[in-house]
Amino acid sequence: MEKEQELEWGEAQKIVISEDLVEAAKKQLNFLATVDRHRCLYDGPVLLRAIYRYNTYWLPLLAKHSMSEIAEGPLVVPLDCEWIWHCHRLNPLRYKADCQEFYGRILDNKNVVSTIQGESTRQTEEIWKRLYPEEPFELDLSSISSDGDSVNIMTEGSKYDFVAAVRRQSPFFYQVSKLFMNDNLFLEEAAARYKGFLHMIKRNKERSIRRFCVPTYDIDLMWHTHQLHPVSYCKNLVVTLGKVLEHDDMDSDRAKGQKLDVGFSGTTMQWEDTFGTRYWRAGGMYRGVAPSPITDIPLLASIKSKALVSSTVSQSILQLSKTTVVEVLLEIVGVRNLPDGHNGSLSVFFSKKKPDAFFDERKRLSILSESKEKQVASFQCEPTGELFFELVCQMPSTLRISRPDKVMGTTSIALQNILDPVSKLSIEKWLELVPSSGPLDSKPICLRIAVSVTPPAPAPHVLHMVRSRPSLKSACFLPLPGSIQLGKSWTSLIDEAGNEIINIQTRYEHFHPFLFQEYYIHCGFAILK
Repeated sequence: MEKEQELEWGEAQKIVISEDLVEAAKKQLNFLATVDRHRCLYDGPVLLRAIYRYNTYWLPLLAKHSMSEIAEGPLVVPLDCEWIWHCHRLNPLRYKADCQEFYGRILDNKNVVSTIQGESTRQTEEIWKRLYPEEPFELDLSSISSDGDSVNIMTEGSKYDFVAAVRRQSPFFYQVSKLFMNDNLFLEEAAARYKGFLHMIKRNKERSIRRFCVPTYDIDLMWHTHQLHPVSYCKNLVVTLGKVLEHDDMDSDRAKGQKLDVGFSGTTMQWEDTFGTRYWRAGGMYRGVAPSPITDIPLLASIKSKALVSSTVSQSILQLSKTTVVEVLLEIVGVRNLPDGHNGSLSVFFSKKKPDAFFDERKRLSILSESKEKQVASFQCEPTGELFFELVCQMPSTLRISRPDKVMGTTSIALQNILDPVSKLSIEKWLELVPSSGPLDSKPICLRIAVSVTPPAPAPHVLHMVRSRPSLKSACFLPLPGSIQLGKSWTSLIDEAGNEIINIQTRYEHFHPFLFQEYYIHCGFAILK
């Protein structure tokens, strides 16, 4: 950072947040994971019932509790009501307006805990039963049918479109569901970056700059966490910005030139100009559309339970190697001290000095200061060894045959240095190159390299299924009508290195001409870890 940029970052870190965002973010992630395991809360009759219960039962109970605490211990919020409350608070202006209209004040989460925190619900259940004797405290999510039992729920208690709010918030968990999101160092940096995000918005307000600032997902996680404490959020933002900051989640179109894309590009440029560091963050970027959940397994559903037999040959437990992996984002920001008269096209090749199972390539990146086009590499690798960089020059030629790249110098960064707590999972600095040739008394060429990594997490094991063609006994003869044909086929699971992990023999009976199959699976291993 330049001196002025260091001062800006220092000013950003002076912003006061009343809550411990790191611990609160961990609780939020745990809650979102629980909701995601109950996907009926995302849509359909269960969602409608939850909205009804939230407006009719939970908010009035919370209002009573906030006036004079009606429970000696914390009030416990039912899961379905908490999910709707969660989505409501993530529109802070709407939540504030609704609370003030119906209850005369903002209903806060002080002395309220989630059912997933393991607190005893007995006291809250007794209060609930006394106030709402006909309504159970815990909603049986499996017993709700679409019988229209909650009429006009969209207009009861609030004019807010809760169904649309839930639809917007449902995909969020997938974006923040990686294991490293619970890492203290990652979350501490996310909290610091959230302050930087607020500081930029403050600067825009002071300079009358209209910009739609778009957070990365690590920042957005902290922004969500802050909003879930509505009284603190309002007070903190009024002090910082002079107003309550709206959380605009209405736009989801990421196409080039649309509001979200333009806003993110503008936010990136402002961040890098203001603080002198890269805005992107490993683990904090958009992961793409969440995959559809697996609802059933047709193959297993077609297997008769009586046909499943275990192998008597081997019943050993399969042990796969335990490997960790980090996600890496990399950008070549600039180059300086180039030789006089240099006129070639520059780029940088990067690789690992010792390739691993996840990254064994040599890839090229342009240099931002030379190409004027941001290019960021994203990859996974083991958190060991060194990233190796080669500055290459492609000299212009009048011939049709292209000349080979000339290596001008090399440098490297140890991954362990980036993972060191002092580095806070990112490094951006000028590195001197070891020259490949030329005079040693000249100033060394330097590259400004920005690297961000996630905390190490268990690596996924990718197994590939290889199937052989099925064979029939006495396949050289045509089957007689109505006869039973016995056949078998082999399936193997292999790992990334091509090693066979599991071998499965499938036997089946084929009733000709009818298409009926009964499978017998023989597996050499009992447990897959």
